[in-house]
Amino acid sequence: MIRIIWLSSLIVLSLLFFLCQCAAPAADHSPPLMEASKAIAESNAIYFQAFVKGDSSLFIERYAEDACIMAPGSPPLCGSNAALEFYRTAYHDIKPRDGHFITTAIYGDGKEYVTEEGEWQSFDEHKVMFDHGKFLVLWKKTPKGWKMYRDSFSSNKN
Repeated sequence: MIRIIWLSSLIVLSLLFFLCQCAAPAADHSPPLMEASKAIAESNAIYFQAFVKGDSSLFIERYAEDACIMAPGSPPLCGSNAALEFYRTAYHDIKPRDGHFITTAIYGDGKEYVTEEGEWQSFDEHKVMFDHGKFLVLWKKTPKGWKMYRDSFSSNKN
């Protein structure tokens, strides 16, 4: 009887170990994903400088020519003028003057597309945070490097 209990316990523990290993996502440190992650971090570091300096070109360069920006409460802005149109509206109407991205995860193989998940914060001209939220960005590898292809975000404020 003790032998059956011992054997049953061993089988159950082995199955639990196997299931835990299958459920745990493997950390992907492949060179293509590492390259994409580095490019995303570099682009994110420049993004809000467009608002600090009032320079739309810094903003536009973050996006692919066929990008769509999917802001809350409005239809998607897509195409080559989408980034400029969004920047002008944000700069003049919403008036962020700085901000910060916090990337919490990057998914994908790093070959053509990757998805970035994270949080953002926007600051006014007095360096006071006036909004914050979450985002998902689908990045696309282009001849000009990694660019935002689909940018979707929402505020955590009511």
